[in-house]
Amino acid sequence: MKIGIMTMQRIRNYGSYLQAYGLKKLIEGLGHKVVFVDYKTEPPAEVIGTLKANKYYRVLKSIWRKIRIGKNKLIRMFRSEKSSEFSRFIETFEKQYLRELGVPKERQYRTEVDVLVIGSDEVFNCTQGDGVGFSRQLFGAENRAGKVISYAASFGNTTLEKLEKNKIREEVQRLLKGFSALSVRDRNSFEIVKTLTGKEPELNLDPVLIYDFQEDIQDMVTEEGYIIVYAYNNRISEEEGRAICDFARARGKKLIAISGEQSFCDEYVYCKPLQMLSYFKHADYVITDTFHGTIFSVINHRKFATLVRRDEDAKGYGNQEKLGYLLEKLGLKSRRVDNIKELPEILDQEIDYREVDMLLEKERRRTLEYLKSHLTGYCIEKA
Repeated sequence: MKIGIMTMQRIRNYGSYLQAYGLKKLIEGLGHKVVFVDYKTEPPAEVIGTLKANKYYRVLKSIWRKIRIGKNKLIRMFRSEKSSEFSRFIETFEKQYLRELGVPKERQYRTEVDVLVIGSDEVFNCTQGDGVGFSRQLFGAENRAGKVISYAASFGNTTLEKLEKNKIREEVQRLLKGFSALSVRDRNSFEIVKTLTGKEPELNLDPVLIYDFQEDIQDMVTEEGYIIVYAYNNRISEEEGRAICDFARARGKKLIAISGEQSFCDEYVYCKPLQMLSYFKHADYVITDTFHGTIFSVINHRKFATLVRRDEDAKGYGNQEKLGYLLEKLGLKSRRVDNIKELPEILDQEIDYREVDMLLEKERRRTLEYLKSHLTGYCIEKA
């Protein structure tokens, strides 16, 4: 059957890329053909509410999109001038990595497919301040699919309270009820779907945890004695940076920032996504504040520490909803850093990955059962 995946496949970071890669491989392994389907970005929910109050809504919405595009170009230009490596990474990502993933150069909307799978990643995070915004297509609107399901979808730090505050709770509720099956990846998303639809969704792990990447990793790292710092660009605070540097000096380790640049690190690296996994494979320690940085550490059996941030401590974009559940689910709550002074103690703790691997094997079977049972449908007539 022809299966469409609608996810964050064009977002230029390793986590988004590899979750799309993993889900594609899982579905292809079940004997289906996979294509990627694009969605249209929209203003954030709070902006939509303001614009709709104005009779010139359509005009203002168009202006907002132009401003956003211009802003993103300026940011990219600034970062490109600052870092030629970043510039090459972006160019290679768009010209090579996406093609290797199977994402076409031109965006493909409303592709006719038997089943449309929305997820994983934060496809339901509709109240975030920038980026995707409240894209109704990510909630199944305007599709040309026999049926629509989600897989390991996440609301990120969007909560029921935020949906109500932005006056989109009823619309999100209506859209969710149009899915044939719903699967989410964290407790916050589970509670939102259960409350809005009256049904409990499946709880599945992110595809990067489910798909076995070990045979796909492009192992090209010969360097030894280093610590990976995996976080968004300069998001590590000065206090956290000092603590990380102190730990590295005490252990005689080099600090390598991957993906996001960190001013306190010895170097930063941009490379192919599957090569990036080899850096994790050979690292002595990993320090991260991201969902996928945690997952990359787990699948490579590394000693790691995850910085967990609340909304109020992270300029409204915390990670506790998704990271708290992930660490709890994997039995790795001891890797959670709420106070940076705990970092050395946490990093030096050994991890019994036998228990984690047993859990992951069980979850792989559950995932395949879910996909097998719902990847059936019918092609609708072309509109």
